[in-house]
Amino acid sequence: MNAAADRAGRCVRIGCGAGFWGDTPEGPAQLVRHGAIDYLVLDYLAEITMSILARMKAKNPALGYATDFVSLVMGPLAREIRDRRIRVVANAGGVNLEACRAALQAAFDAQGVDLKIAIVRGDDLSGGLEAWRRADVREMARATPLPHQIASMNAYLGAFPIAAALEAGADVVLTGRCVDSALALGPLIHEFGWGPRDYDLLSAGSLVGHIVECGAQATGGVCTDWRDAPGWDRMGFPIAECGADGAFVLTKPADTGGLVSVATVAEQAVYEVGDPGAYVLPDVTCDWRDISIVQVGKDRVRVSGARGRAPTRYYKVSATYADGWRAAVTMMIAGREAADKARAVGEAILARARRLMSDAGFADFSETSLEVLGAEASYGAAARAAGAREVVLKIAVRHADKAALNIFAREIYPAATAMAQGLTGFAGGRPEPQPVVRLFSFLADKSGVPAAVEVDGRTIPVPAEIPNADPQAPPLRPQPAGWRATGATRTVPLIALAYGRSGDKGDIANVGIVARRPEFVDVIRTGATPQSVKAYMAHFVRGAVERFEWPGLPGFNFLLHDALGGGGVASLRHDPQGKAFAQILLDLPVEAPAEWFEPGGPLARWRMESTGQTA
Repeated sequence: MNAAADRAGRCVRIGCGAGFWGDTPEGPAQLVRHGAIDYLVLDYLAEITMSILARMKAKNPALGYATDFVSLVMGPLAREIRDRRIRVVANAGGVNLEACRAALQAAFDAQGVDLKIAIVRGDDLSGGLEAWRRADVREMARATPLPHQIASMNAYLGAFPIAAALEAGADVVLTGRCVDSALALGPLIHEFGWGPRDYDLLSAGSLVGHIVECGAQATGGVCTDWRDAPGWDRMGFPIAECGADGAFVLTKPADTGGLVSVATVAEQAVYEVGDPGAYVLPDVTCDWRDISIVQVGKDRVRVSGARGRAPTRYYKVSATYADGWRAAVTMMIAGREAADKARAVGEAILARARRLMSDAGFADFSETSLEVLGAEASYGAAARAAGAREVVLKIAVRHADKAALNIFAREIYPAATAMAQGLTGFAGGRPEPQPVVRLFSFLADKSGVPAAVEVDGRTIPVPAEIPNADPQAPPLRPQPAGWRATGATRTVPLIALAYGRSGDKGDIANVGIVARRPEFVDVIRTGATPQSVKAYMAHFVRGAVERFEWPGLPGFNFLLHDALGGGGVASLRHDPQGKAFAQILLDLPVEAPAEWFEPGGPLARWRMESTGQTA
């Protein structure tokens, strides 16, 4: 059998054991011991994580990487990883690849384990800050110039450097900032010999990485129909069984909690994606509009149908910078009129702090946020809990001067004896002002961002594939007509017709909505328009709302611009990343045909549940 035929018949099993820095070490242990995997991938880096790591490195040159990777994962599991011949790919290097490699090698030496480590260089662009400033790079969304002081600046590299490290014999591949899906795509490029112009396959492999990159989110974690996914105390982590044609089956280790279903996989598919016909990654521009997600067994879902085309000639670069200070506090208020009392307390604390700050010569707050949690503050005009008798008041403020926020912090506790009765539960004591970190994203030509692999004392350059022209836009499809009522209708919350997932990209919230049945799509299209979604979420959304058709699921993807108060650490909101947006939007009232609620109709069960009846 020749090499090509051997590759075509292979199944490569990739397990993801971490979706963020701080995820449970039980995930990688579960996959190593019970997953029968070929590759263990671990995703530790969010955009704001890079600035946190940069601050750590500035204070201690031996830090700046995801320390959990060494102390909680590789140290305890090194022998088993070696004995089972599992290869590991992780972006745990953060902003200090050398320190991570040294700590990892020390852990291996202590265990008497010989595993070859490779590192991928090229993402850290902070050394060329002045060159980028001379080039007058502009922020992608707002066209603002590069800030004067930068905490971190990292390009999202692709998967081919990871594949090159594996080809060079690495057992463990450490990267800094790379696109999350590359952690899985790199091994697939290596195993199946995919080339830089195999766009459909690169898109399919990127979809593998996208589905598994958040760990248990694909196996029943944070799913809309949460009662269908039991066993949260022992959640299973995802395993993708991948073929050379790009199709894969998602599953999880036996006898673990959670659920692998069409719904759990579809929710992860829509997570943090913009236009599903033009999802731009470093190695490929993905078209996932027509992907197929099919249940093929218990906790087994087959995913196929990804398409791709040439990537752009640019890397996305995320820089972070400090922009003043913030402080936040929460407290509980109980009793009748709790919500009104909470708002009055919050306004009084802010007024008191403003007066004392002015007396001390400070300017006003640059931004304030007052949320009454428990009174459905997140629902805006659609809130229905005004009579709540127990709420949590959250106050957050921003100021250019840390000293001004010390006055705010000092003047919170006097409310306990000077304001509303029922005030208690000051969480965490007097708040300590924290630096505000903002994101600045721009595009950098790949030709100016060389990547390389270091392994066995060698440096292996990995030039990027740069297309001759930017990829063509996806072909336009006729916009399907919405549903038009021809008879009686009933109002129903969107959750009766769909499930969803939300996430963030900077200050843009993404909400993916997937129809529970194909016949629901036209009704959702009519009821959940960009206009109706913006009106329902008006208390959050300051910019436009875009809607993209996603026929393969079937469903829709909404992008809510300027919706997160700056996003990430820059936001003063209790939900700065829009994690609750999908659940809020699923209460959007829409009209559906009345006959669907009759016995035998597709919403007959919903009618019984909403009226407290049983079948």
